[in-house]
Amino acid sequence: MKDRIKKITEILDKNKAEAIEVFDLSDKEYIVDTAIIASSLGSRHTLALLDHLKKDLKPDEHINNVDESGDWVVIDLGDILIHIMTPEYRVKYDMETFLSEIGETKETL
Repeated sequence: MKDRIKKITEILDKNKAEAIEVFDLSDKEYIVDTAIIASSLGSRHTLALLDHLKKDLKPDEHINNVDESGDWVVIDLGDILIHIMTPEYRVKYDMETFLSEIGETKETL
């Protein structure tokens, strides 16, 4: 799991995602073991980060589902959810507070 999370965060960081946070939810009653949140530089960058993840995670990861808008993308890997949001959406929906209440932050990049 650690290697998978490291690879995902490295792809995001390499492609200029900001404020990457990893939440360990493995001991909590939540739908996934890990949630990753990252900020994009804008709508086009959000979709570009999605494309980078799709390309760079193959063939090691199977993406179960992607829910996308220009401002917020959620990538479901089964046991990991990746949220990529514009800064405005990140502030508006404040996923960090929600996830912090149910889990612990593993790391911030």
